[in-house]
Amino acid sequence: MATLHKEKILFVDDEESILDVASEYFLVKGYQVFTARNGAEAINILKNQQVDCCFTDINMPVMDGLELAENINNLDNTIPVVIMTGFPSLENTIRTLKNGVVDFLIKPINLNQLELCLRRVLGKQQLYVENILLKKEIESKARIEALNLELIHKIEDLQTLNRIMNDFSSITNSMNLFNRLVQMVLEIIHASESVFYMINETVTRPFAVAVASAENPGMTLSPIDMINTAGRIPNSTIMEVAGDQTPLLIPEVTEVHGLSSNISSVMMAPLRIRQRNFGVLSAVNLRSTGPFTEKELYYLSFMTHHAAYAIENLALYENIYQNLFSTIYAFVKAIGAKDSYTEYHSNRVTAVAKVIARELGCSAEELDILNTAGLLHDIGKIGIRDEILLKPARLTDEEYAIIKTHSTIGATIVGQLGLWEREQQIIRGHHERYDGNGYPDGLKGMQIPFLARILSVADVYDALASDRTYRVKMVESQILDIIRNGKGSFFDPDIVDIFLKAYQEGKIQEALHCGHCLHDASACPHNMTCGE
Repeated sequence: MATLHKEKILFVDDEESILDVASEYFLVKGYQVFTARNGAEAINILKNQQVDCCFTDINMPVMDGLELAENINNLDNTIPVVIMTGFPSLENTIRTLKNGVVDFLIKPINLNQLELCLRRVLGKQQLYVENILLKKEIESKARIEALNLELIHKIEDLQTLNRIMNDFSSITNSMNLFNRLVQMVLEIIHASESVFYMINETVTRPFAVAVASAENPGMTLSPIDMINTAGRIPNSTIMEVAGDQTPLLIPEVTEVHGLSSNISSVMMAPLRIRQRNFGVLSAVNLRSTGPFTEKELYYLSFMTHHAAYAIENLALYENIYQNLFSTIYAFVKAIGAKDSYTEYHSNRVTAVAKVIARELGCSAEELDILNTAGLLHDIGKIGIRDEILLKPARLTDEEYAIIKTHSTIGATIVGQLGLWEREQQIIRGHHERYDGNGYPDGLKGMQIPFLARILSVADVYDALASDRTYRVKMVESQILDIIRNGKGSFFDPDIVDIFLKAYQEGKIQEALHCGHCLHDASACPHNMTCGE
């Protein structure tokens, strides 16, 4: 039978599911529970009920959690407020600590954690009230200073948690994430060494995939050093942590623990994805350093928790990205079915554009963007009627006006796929002219996206160098003269100079030699990554 409590709890959150679960859980525990979907509803409850503790989200309609905390502080500054948020920030922390906020909980929050927090808050409530009175009356300077110090530590803790989350959010592949994870252990926990061991249903024996040492920070360890570092903790201990699914802290290592003799303290935390083992993260202090603490164990567990989310997101992103690239090639093939010239033209233009981009010192990210935009720059032609697109004679003015819409049609198609905002801009702008007389927007000079200016030169070069149903290709010298004479009018002068230099050095010709298989790297007869 549940113990009856006289304490009244107020939960404020715009997510009905959170209110329902929390309410049911604490009612069963014997507490009196009130719920509100925003700060305004909560204020109405507080006007009629004496509440002992308030748990509130930050982001809510009508009145958010920050404004609610301020109102509660003005209404009754003895009511402790606990903030529940998935995105803590230093600005929000400072603002709320002045308004009766006594703790922060990082979402997602399990109910046991919520109950522990409630007990702690209620246990300190009387002391909290006394501190408020003491602060007002300035009767105990020492206690006020202790409270301020506690708030400073709380801010430092939140800054650390924010740093962990922000570091993971910028990582783009799994291996970098594992390496960043062990480096983070050195930087935040100040461990001597850290190892991430892979262990799951497939890898049943712990396998070290990332190792970091404070003796060589930021450096890749030799295979021998990696083996020695990873081997300090027995496989049986790692397996035990993974099996128990519970973090382990050994503040002071003794012979009983069966660990390497030069280890003074060790922590380990399991990393689980969707309730399944994925790995174990370890932190080791050697004899020359001090013991780990419960607070550092919390940081280690927080790292594995958010690393798990990051790994899931990476896997999802990589799957989505692969699906989108499959969509790209389906579009390219669809154009090829209507007009084989357009398909192979896109491959050749991409190859030439990437040569120019490399000569200009473009980044790997820019090359990837250019590769996608190059393959799809004429994708809008899929929306042009066949009798115009495949006409064997020169187009009339009306027909040419319709053909010109392919850049906006293509940008719209790519915009529907998502993720490719820059690619969309390049596709829309690849027929803009440097002097502002291009289409569809009449952009001029630096208004035209940089990569679109590169693609424009490559596009014109291949168009002039290709046979069409209504004309034969031009000779190379004539094509180069046209591009050279287009400096400052049709084209960016700097890009033309780089193109001509690359052509003279044979780099353009070399790229085109492999351009026919750009859309299918596996078919490349030169064992090259096409366009490289």
